[in-house]
Amino acid sequence: MTFQIKNNVYWVGIKDWELQKFHGNEYSTDHSTTYNSYLIKEEKIVLIDTVWMPFSKEFVKNLAKEIDLNKIDYIIANHGEIDHSGALPELMALIPDTPIYCTKNGVDVLKGHYHKDWNFHTVKTGDTLDIGNGKVLVFVEMRMLHWPDSMATYLTQDNILFSNDAFGQHYVNDLMYNDLVDQDLLWQECIKYYANILTPFSALVDKKIKEVLELKIPIDIIATSHGVIWRDNPIQIIQKYIEWSKDYQENQITVIYDTMWNGTRRMAEAISEGMRKTNPTIKIQLLNAAKFDKNDILTEVFKSKAILVGSPTIGRGILSSMAEIMEMIKGLGFKNKKAASFGCYGWSGESVKELNILLEKSKFELLNDGIRAKWNPDDESLEKCIEFGKGIGSQLI
Repeated sequence: MTFQIKNNVYWVGIKDWELQKFHGNEYSTDHSTTYNSYLIKEEKIVLIDTVWMPFSKEFVKNLAKEIDLNKIDYIIANHGEIDHSGALPELMALIPDTPIYCTKNGVDVLKGHYHKDWNFHTVKTGDTLDIGNGKVLVFVEMRMLHWPDSMATYLTQDNILFSNDAFGQHYVNDLMYNDLVDQDLLWQECIKYYANILTPFSALVDKKIKEVLELKIPIDIIATSHGVIWRDNPIQIIQKYIEWSKDYQENQITVIYDTMWNGTRRMAEAISEGMRKTNPTIKIQLLNAAKFDKNDILTEVFKSKAILVGSPTIGRGILSSMAEIMEMIKGLGFKNKKAASFGCYGWSGESVKELNILLEKSKFELLNDGIRAKWNPDDESLEKCIEFGKGIGSQLI
Protein backbone atom coordinates (compact mmCIF):
# COMPACT_ATOMS: atom_id res chain seq x y z
CA MET A 1 0.00 0.00 0.00
CA THR A 2 1.29 3.42 -0.96
CA PHE A 3 -0.24 6.74 0.02
CA GLN A 4 0.19 10.41 -0.71
CA ILE A 5 1.88 12.51 1.95
CA LYS A 6 1.71 15.91 0.30
CA ASN A 7 1.38 17.03 -3.31
CA ASN A 8 3.73 14.81 -5.36
CA VAL A 9 5.32 13.02 -2.38
CA TYR A 10 4.30 9.42 -1.59
CA TRP A 11 5.07 6.82 1.06
CA VAL A 12 6.19 3.59 -0.62
CA GLY A 13 7.62 1.71 2.35
CA ILE A 14 6.89 -1.53 4.19
CA LYS A 15 5.01 -2.18 7.43
CA ASP A 16 6.63 -5.02 9.37
CA TRP A 17 3.80 -6.12 11.66
CA GLU A 18 5.64 -9.17 13.04
CA LEU A 19 9.04 -7.77 14.04
CA GLN A 20 9.88 -8.42 17.70
CA LYS A 21 13.66 -7.87 17.78
CA PHE A 22 15.93 -5.43 15.96
CA HIS A 23 19.68 -4.87 15.60
CA GLY A 24 20.12 -8.61 15.84
CA ASN A 25 18.66 -9.41 19.24
CA GLU A 26 19.64 -6.15 20.92
CA TYR A 27 16.50 -4.03 20.61
CA SER A 28 12.97 -5.12 21.48
CA THR A 29 10.27 -3.92 19.09
CA ASP A 30 7.13 -4.66 21.08
CA HIS A 31 5.05 -2.64 18.62
CA SER A 32 6.94 -3.77 15.51
CA THR A 33 8.17 -1.16 13.02
CA THR A 34 7.99 0.35 9.55
CA TYR A 35 10.65 0.85 6.91
CA ASN A 36 9.72 4.18 5.39
CA SER A 37 10.67 4.90 1.80
CA TYR A 38 9.47 7.92 -0.15
CA LEU A 39 8.85 8.67 -3.82
CA ILE A 40 8.85 12.22 -5.19
CA LYS A 41 7.25 12.75 -8.60
CA GLU A 42 8.31 16.13 -9.93
CA GLU A 43 10.02 16.79 -13.28
CA LYS A 44 12.61 14.44 -11.86
CA ILE A 45 11.55 11.23 -10.12
CA VAL A 46 13.33 10.68 -6.80
CA LEU A 47 13.35 7.66 -4.48
CA ILE A 48 14.43 8.36 -0.90
CA ASP A 49 15.76 5.25 0.88
CA THR A 50 14.53 1.67 0.48
CA VAL A 51 13.64 -1.03 3.03
CA TRP A 52 15.11 -3.96 4.94
CA MET A 53 16.52 -6.73 2.76
CA PRO A 54 13.94 -9.47 3.57
CA PHE A 55 11.28 -7.24 1.99
CA SER A 56 13.33 -6.24 -1.06
CA LYS A 57 11.37 -8.25 -3.64
CA GLU A 58 8.04 -7.08 -2.27
CA PHE A 59 9.28 -3.49 -2.16
CA VAL A 60 10.53 -3.47 -5.77
CA LYS A 61 7.35 -5.15 -7.00
CA ASN A 62 5.19 -2.56 -5.23
CA LEU A 63 7.38 0.29 -6.45
CA ALA A 64 7.06 -0.91 -10.04
CA LYS A 65 3.29 -0.64 -9.71
CA GLU A 66 3.67 2.99 -8.65
CA ILE A 67 6.24 4.11 -11.24
CA ASP A 68 8.13 2.76 -14.22
CA LEU A 69 11.44 1.94 -12.52
CA ASN A 70 13.38 3.19 -15.54
CA LYS A 71 11.91 6.64 -14.97
CA ILE A 72 13.57 7.00 -11.55
CA ASP A 73 16.15 9.75 -12.02
CA TYR A 74 17.78 9.79 -8.59
CA ILE A 75 18.05 7.58 -5.52
CA ILE A 76 18.82 9.27 -2.19
CA ALA A 77 20.48 7.03 0.40
CA ASN A 78 20.18 8.97 3.64
CA HIS A 79 21.72 6.05 5.52
CA GLY A 80 23.42 2.83 4.44
CA GLU A 81 22.31 0.56 7.28
CA ILE A 82 20.63 -2.54 5.88
CA ASP A 83 17.16 -1.75 7.22
CA HIS A 84 17.23 1.35 4.96
CA SER A 85 19.31 0.17 2.00
CA GLY A 86 18.51 -3.54 1.92
CA ALA A 87 16.43 -3.40 -1.26
CA LEU A 88 19.12 -1.59 -3.27
CA PRO A 89 20.70 -4.74 -4.74
CA GLU A 90 17.30 -5.93 -5.99
CA LEU A 91 16.46 -2.49 -7.39
CA MET A 92 19.87 -1.69 -8.87
CA ALA A 93 19.91 -5.01 -10.73
CA LEU A 94 17.05 -3.55 -12.77
CA ILE A 95 18.27 0.07 -13.05
CA PRO A 96 22.06 -0.25 -12.58
CA ASP A 97 23.07 3.20 -13.85
CA THR A 98 20.69 5.26 -11.70
CA PRO A 99 22.67 7.80 -9.63
CA ILE A 100 22.75 7.24 -5.86
CA TYR A 101 23.25 10.39 -3.78
CA CYS A 102 24.78 9.89 -0.33
CA THR A 103 27.56 11.17 1.89
CA LYS A 104 31.19 10.16 1.40
CA ASN A 105 30.84 7.81 4.36
CA GLY A 106 27.66 6.51 2.76
CA VAL A 107 29.65 5.24 -0.23
CA ASP A 108 31.95 3.38 2.15
CA VAL A 109 28.99 1.84 4.02
CA LEU A 110 27.09 0.80 0.90
CA LYS A 111 30.18 -0.69 -0.75
CA GLY A 112 30.99 -2.46 2.50
CA HIS A 113 27.55 -4.05 2.67
CA TYR A 114 26.95 -4.93 -0.97
CA HIS A 115 30.40 -4.85 -2.67
CA LYS A 116 28.98 -3.01 -5.68
CA ASP A 117 30.43 0.04 -7.39
CA TRP A 118 27.18 1.76 -8.25
CA ASN A 119 26.86 5.26 -9.73
CA PHE A 120 27.57 7.14 -6.51
CA HIS A 121 27.36 10.92 -6.17
CA THR A 122 28.65 12.25 -2.85
CA VAL A 123 27.05 15.23 -1.12
CA LYS A 124 27.73 17.31 1.97
CA THR A 125 25.75 19.80 4.06
CA GLY A 126 24.32 22.56 1.92
CA ASP A 127 24.57 20.73 -1.40
CA THR A 128 21.41 20.79 -3.48
CA LEU A 129 19.73 18.85 -6.24
CA ASP A 130 17.19 20.52 -8.55
CA ILE A 131 14.25 18.20 -9.22
CA GLY A 132 12.17 20.61 -11.30
CA ASN A 133 8.97 22.61 -10.86
CA GLY A 134 10.93 25.05 -8.72
CA LYS A 135 11.71 22.41 -6.08
CA VAL A 136 15.14 21.57 -4.72
CA LEU A 137 16.50 18.88 -2.43
CA VAL A 138 18.88 20.22 0.23
CA PHE A 139 21.24 17.78 1.97
CA VAL A 140 22.28 18.00 5.63
CA GLU A 141 24.92 15.64 7.03
CA MET A 142 23.82 14.07 10.33
CA ARG A 143 27.09 12.34 11.18
CA MET A 144 26.75 9.87 14.09
CA LEU A 145 22.98 10.25 14.29
CA HIS A 146 23.45 7.39 14.56
CA TRP A 147 26.03 6.21 11.96
CA PRO A 148 28.92 8.11 10.34
CA ASP A 149 27.10 8.22 6.98
CA SER A 150 23.71 9.49 8.21
CA MET A 151 22.16 12.52 6.55
CA ALA A 152 18.79 14.23 6.18
CA THR A 153 17.22 15.57 2.99
CA TYR A 154 14.94 18.62 2.83
CA LEU A 155 12.41 19.26 0.06
CA THR A 156 11.78 22.96 -0.59
CA GLN A 157 8.28 24.34 -1.21
CA ASP A 158 6.69 21.23 0.28
CA ASN A 159 8.78 21.87 3.42
CA ILE A 160 9.38 18.19 4.16
CA LEU A 161 12.40 17.02 6.15
CA PHE A 162 13.29 13.41 5.36
CA SER A 163 15.13 12.83 8.62
CA ASN A 164 16.04 9.14 8.36
CA ASP A 165 16.62 7.63 11.85
CA ALA A 166 16.39 10.95 13.68
CA PHE A 167 12.97 11.58 15.25
CA GLY A 168 11.76 8.05 14.49
CA GLN A 169 10.53 5.19 16.64
CA HIS A 170 9.84 1.49 16.22
CA TYR A 171 6.07 1.61 16.04
CA VAL A 172 3.75 0.34 13.32
CA ASN A 173 0.18 1.55 13.01
CA ASP A 174 -2.25 1.51 10.14
CA LEU A 175 -2.60 5.27 10.72
CA MET A 176 0.83 6.60 9.80
CA TYR A 177 0.59 10.14 11.22
CA ASN A 178 1.56 11.36 14.68
CA ASP A 179 -1.83 12.97 15.37
CA LEU A 180 -3.77 9.78 14.63
CA VAL A 181 -2.04 7.24 16.89
CA ASP A 182 -2.05 6.53 20.63
CA GLN A 183 -0.09 9.45 22.08
CA ASP A 184 1.14 7.73 25.24
CA LEU A 185 2.42 4.78 23.25
CA LEU A 186 3.97 7.03 20.62
CA TRP A 187 5.96 9.06 23.15
CA GLN A 188 7.04 5.97 25.07
CA GLU A 189 8.44 4.48 21.87
CA CYS A 190 10.12 7.79 21.02
CA ILE A 191 11.98 8.04 24.33
CA LYS A 192 12.86 4.32 24.22
CA TYR A 193 14.31 4.84 20.74
CA TYR A 194 16.35 7.84 21.85
CA ALA A 195 17.54 6.22 25.10
CA ASN A 196 18.68 2.98 23.48
CA ILE A 197 20.09 4.27 20.19
CA LEU A 198 20.97 7.95 20.34
CA THR A 199 22.11 8.50 23.94
CA PRO A 200 25.83 8.01 23.13
CA PHE A 201 25.59 10.81 20.56
CA SER A 202 23.62 13.36 22.59
CA ALA A 203 26.21 16.12 22.21
CA LEU A 204 26.05 15.67 18.44
CA VAL A 205 22.24 15.58 18.51
CA ASP A 206 22.16 19.02 20.09
CA LYS A 207 24.75 20.37 17.66
CA LYS A 208 23.08 18.97 14.53
CA ILE A 209 19.61 20.10 15.51
CA LYS A 210 20.94 23.60 16.04
CA GLU A 211 22.51 23.45 12.56
CA VAL A 212 19.16 22.54 11.04
CA LEU A 213 17.29 25.22 12.98
CA GLU A 214 19.89 27.84 11.99
CA LEU A 215 19.00 27.18 8.35
CA LYS A 216 15.65 28.85 9.23
CA ILE A 217 13.77 26.52 6.92
CA PRO A 218 10.03 25.98 7.42
CA ILE A 219 9.26 22.39 8.41
CA ASP A 220 5.69 21.27 7.79
CA ILE A 221 6.38 17.52 7.85
CA ILE A 222 9.13 15.33 9.29
CA ALA A 223 9.20 12.09 7.33
CA THR A 224 11.22 9.59 9.37
CA SER A 225 12.56 6.18 8.36
CA HIS A 226 10.77 4.28 11.14
CA GLY A 227 7.35 4.80 12.63
CA VAL A 228 4.97 7.71 12.23
CA ILE A 229 5.24 10.75 10.00
CA TRP A 230 5.17 14.00 11.99
CA ARG A 231 2.66 16.33 10.38
CA ASP A 232 0.91 17.87 13.43
CA ASN A 233 3.32 20.35 15.03
CA PRO A 234 6.40 18.41 13.86
CA ILE A 235 8.66 20.75 15.83
CA GLN A 236 7.49 19.05 19.04
CA ILE A 237 9.73 16.01 18.42
CA ILE A 238 12.68 18.30 17.65
CA GLN A 239 12.09 20.09 20.96
CA LYS A 240 12.00 16.76 22.76
CA TYR A 241 15.31 15.73 21.19
CA ILE A 242 16.88 18.97 22.38
CA GLU A 243 15.59 18.24 25.90
CA TRP A 244 16.72 14.62 25.85
CA SER A 245 20.18 15.52 24.55
CA LYS A 246 21.05 17.62 27.61
CA ASP A 247 21.98 14.86 30.10
CA TYR A 248 18.28 14.20 30.63
CA GLN A 249 16.86 13.12 33.97
CA GLU A 250 13.56 13.11 35.79
CA ASN A 251 12.86 12.91 39.51
CA GLN A 252 13.34 9.17 39.44
CA ILE A 253 15.53 6.42 40.85
CA THR A 254 15.69 3.04 39.14
CA VAL A 255 16.62 -0.02 41.18
CA ILE A 256 17.93 -2.84 38.99
CA TYR A 257 18.67 -6.22 40.54
CA ASP A 258 18.69 -9.95 40.11
CA THR A 259 18.33 -12.47 42.90
CA MET A 260 18.95 -16.17 43.56
CA TRP A 261 16.96 -16.94 46.70
CA ASN A 262 15.13 -13.61 47.07
CA GLY A 263 17.61 -12.10 49.52
CA THR A 264 18.81 -9.41 47.10
CA ARG A 265 15.18 -8.75 46.12
CA ARG A 266 14.27 -8.14 49.77
CA MET A 267 17.24 -5.79 50.08
CA ALA A 268 16.02 -3.87 47.02
CA GLU A 269 12.56 -3.49 48.53
CA ALA A 270 13.92 -2.38 51.91
CA ILE A 271 16.29 0.16 50.33
CA SER A 272 13.39 1.52 48.30
CA GLU A 273 11.29 1.81 51.45
CA GLY A 274 14.05 3.86 53.04
CA MET A 275 14.39 6.16 50.02
CA ARG A 276 10.64 6.75 50.08
CA LYS A 277 10.76 7.77 53.76
CA THR A 278 13.18 10.67 53.15
CA ASN A 279 12.17 11.51 49.58
CA PRO A 280 8.41 10.88 49.27
CA THR A 281 7.98 12.65 45.91
CA ILE A 282 10.59 10.69 44.01
CA LYS A 283 9.51 7.98 41.56
CA ILE A 284 11.12 4.62 42.28
CA GLN A 285 11.24 1.82 39.69
CA LEU A 286 12.15 -1.72 40.85
CA LEU A 287 13.17 -3.90 37.92
CA ASN A 288 14.46 -7.45 37.97
CA ALA A 289 17.08 -7.60 35.19
CA ALA A 290 16.33 -11.27 34.51
CA LYS A 291 12.61 -10.70 34.02
CA PHE A 292 12.17 -7.24 32.50
CA ASP A 293 12.96 -6.23 28.95
CA LYS A 294 16.51 -4.87 28.78
CA ASN A 295 15.63 -1.95 26.52
CA ASP A 296 12.79 -0.90 28.83
CA ILE A 297 15.24 -1.00 31.73
CA LEU A 298 17.68 1.18 29.82
CA THR A 299 14.90 3.65 29.07
CA GLU A 300 14.22 3.96 32.81
CA VAL A 301 17.95 4.46 33.45
CA PHE A 302 17.89 7.26 30.88
CA LYS A 303 15.04 8.95 32.79
CA SER A 304 16.68 8.56 36.22
CA LYS A 305 18.88 10.86 38.26
CA ALA A 306 20.35 7.81 39.99
CA ILE A 307 20.34 4.05 39.77
CA LEU A 308 20.88 1.32 42.35
CA VAL A 309 22.20 -2.01 41.12
CA GLY A 310 22.10 -5.24 43.08
CA SER A 311 23.29 -8.82 42.73
CA PRO A 312 24.24 -11.69 45.00
CA THR A 313 27.77 -12.96 44.64
CA ILE A 314 28.16 -15.95 42.35
CA GLY A 315 31.51 -17.39 41.33
CA ARG A 316 33.30 -14.32 42.72
CA GLY A 317 31.22 -12.14 40.42
CA ILE A 318 27.65 -11.07 39.64
CA LEU A 319 24.66 -12.75 38.06
CA SER A 320 24.74 -12.88 34.27
CA SER A 321 21.62 -10.73 33.81
CA MET A 322 23.27 -7.93 35.77
CA ALA A 323 26.54 -8.33 33.86
CA GLU A 324 24.56 -7.99 30.62
CA ILE A 325 22.66 -4.87 31.65
CA MET A 326 25.81 -3.26 33.08
CA GLU A 327 27.60 -3.82 29.76
CA MET A 328 24.71 -2.20 27.91
CA ILE A 329 24.71 0.74 30.33
CA LYS A 330 28.43 1.25 29.77
CA GLY A 331 27.99 1.27 26.02
CA LEU A 332 25.32 3.98 26.10
CA GLY A 333 27.53 6.43 27.99
CA PHE A 334 24.95 8.00 30.30
CA LYS A 335 26.07 11.29 31.86
CA ASN A 336 25.34 13.22 35.05
CA LYS A 337 23.91 10.26 36.96
CA LYS A 338 24.62 8.87 40.43
CA ALA A 339 24.63 5.28 41.63
CA ALA A 340 25.07 2.80 44.46
CA SER A 341 25.20 -0.99 44.75
CA PHE A 342 23.95 -3.74 47.04
CA GLY A 343 23.79 -7.52 47.29
CA CYS A 344 23.74 -10.69 49.38
CA TYR A 345 26.60 -13.11 49.78
CA GLY A 346 27.43 -16.36 51.47
CA TRP A 347 31.21 -16.46 51.91
CA SER A 348 33.39 -14.44 49.51
CA GLY A 349 31.03 -11.52 48.79
CA GLU A 350 32.63 -9.76 45.80
CA SER A 351 29.42 -8.63 44.03
CA VAL A 352 29.16 -5.13 45.48
CA LYS A 353 32.83 -4.42 44.76
CA GLU A 354 32.40 -5.71 41.19
CA LEU A 355 29.27 -3.64 40.64
CA ASN A 356 31.08 -0.52 41.89
CA ILE A 357 33.90 -1.13 39.42
CA LEU A 358 31.38 -1.44 36.58
CA LEU A 359 29.55 1.71 37.68
CA GLU A 360 32.78 3.69 37.74
CA LYS A 361 33.70 2.41 34.28
CA SER A 362 30.30 3.68 33.15
CA LYS A 363 31.11 7.14 34.60
CA PHE A 364 28.43 7.08 37.31
CA GLU A 365 29.14 9.05 40.48
CA LEU A 366 29.12 6.60 43.41
CA LEU A 367 27.00 7.83 46.32
CA ASN A 368 28.73 5.45 48.77
CA ASP A 369 30.56 2.12 48.98
CA GLY A 370 27.37 0.07 48.78
CA ILE A 371 25.80 -2.36 51.23
CA ARG A 372 26.07 -6.13 51.67
CA ALA A 373 23.98 -8.65 53.62
CA LYS A 374 25.27 -12.11 54.55
CA TRP A 375 23.06 -15.04 53.63
CA ASN A 376 19.33 -14.35 53.73
CA PRO A 377 18.96 -10.87 55.30
CA ASP A 378 17.33 -10.92 58.75
CA ASP A 379 15.33 -8.08 60.32
CA GLU A 380 18.50 -6.34 61.47
CA SER A 381 20.02 -6.48 57.98
CA LEU A 382 16.82 -5.20 56.40
CA GLU A 383 16.69 -2.32 58.86
CA LYS A 384 20.23 -1.41 57.78
CA CYS A 385 18.99 -1.48 54.18
CA ILE A 386 16.18 0.91 55.10
CA GLU A 387 18.69 3.26 56.70
CA PHE A 388 20.90 2.91 53.61
CA GLY A 389 17.94 3.90 51.47
CA LYS A 390 17.15 6.87 53.71
CA GLY A 391 20.67 8.16 53.22
CA ILE A 392 20.40 7.88 49.45
CA GLY A 393 16.97 9.50 49.44
CA SER A 394 18.23 12.48 51.39
CA GLN A 395 21.25 12.87 49.08
CA LEU A 396 18.99 13.09 46.04
CA ILE A 397 16.48 15.67 47.27
